[in-house]
Amino acid sequence: MDPANPASFNHRSELLSTGRRYHFVDQIPADYDPATTKTLLCMHGFPDLWYGWRYQIKPWVELGYRVVVPDMLGYGDTDKPEDASEYTSKRISDDIAALMDMLRLPKAVIIGHDWGCFMASRFALWHPDRLLSLVLMSVPFIPPAKTYVPLEKMVDRVPNWGYQLFFADKASNAEIERNLPGFFKLIFRDRRKGNVQVSNWTLKGGLPKVLKSDLTRELDTGLLSQQEFDYYVAQFGGRMNGPLNYYRTTFHRFNEEQDGTILQAPRPDLPVLLIIGKDDPTSNQGALDITRKLIPHVQIELIEGVGHWLMVECKDHINEGIPRFLQNIFASDVQTKL
Repeated sequence: MDPANPASFNHRSELLSTGRRYHFVDQIPADYDPATTKTLLCMHGFPDLWYGWRYQIKPWVELGYRVVVPDMLGYGDTDKPEDASEYTSKRISDDIAALMDMLRLPKAVIIGHDWGCFMASRFALWHPDRLLSLVLMSVPFIPPAKTYVPLEKMVDRVPNWGYQLFFADKASNAEIERNLPGFFKLIFRDRRKGNVQVSNWTLKGGLPKVLKSDLTRELDTGLLSQQEFDYYVAQFGGRMNGPLNYYRTTFHRFNEEQDGTILQAPRPDLPVLLIIGKDDPTSNQGALDITRKLIPHVQIELIEGVGHWLMVECKDHINEGIPRFLQNIFASDVQTKL
């Protein structure tokens, strides 16, 4: 389980009962016991892969956890449906439940980052009995909407989501693929190094403007080593439609969430941890009050000096903090049963 060597992890590919094939990494600890070993199921966001958890998998396995990390739908070696309607949170939640069924996991600790965080929170609403606990990273919890809010209106409220308007347009597929190295340099840049000229790329119209300029040529590989950077670029070449489809599901998700069976918040007894980098420009930290109101028992960590890529920027904090949170809740559970 060497972060520098993707092939050193245990890779699997399985056809799920939902009809979709998922690639995933499945790492089992040396003392694995199906009856007692807790499983951590980690969902990555955009634009990422199972590889986004490369620094977490080995430390967590060495602590005795089974760690399951899929390439989410549309990514890596997982199926890549063409149509955006295939990428709704209900359908992906059903895929995750089917993956757990195939692995014979009645419950798991569900951990998500970025879009994976949103999907993890929705999994807690669609399949509430399948979670031992929920860990959200970078995205505060927002409940299902009562009325439809177009993406344009959301961007008016949260200007740093302006880039999502570009992603929602199918023309962005080819434009990003033509500028893939520059795109990944921008996404994974180290914000501490400044470069004011590219700092506003999250605002409306900012991203296509930067991609069409020569500005990204001046950037290095940022938070990634050259080897990691090359791996990401190779994995995403000609394959942006699936990842970008998540940004084209706003109306589809609204419609499916009008189903009266979906919960409006995670179940009251579910332990929830939310971790956010205070310097993350894409995180709607204004929604933290909503999260606290709907999940009164949530534990929130705001990490100073850290941006979006928590699993890389503060990997030691993540590697140690999440197991500490889990140890506390599992110890509390044992005490309650006693």
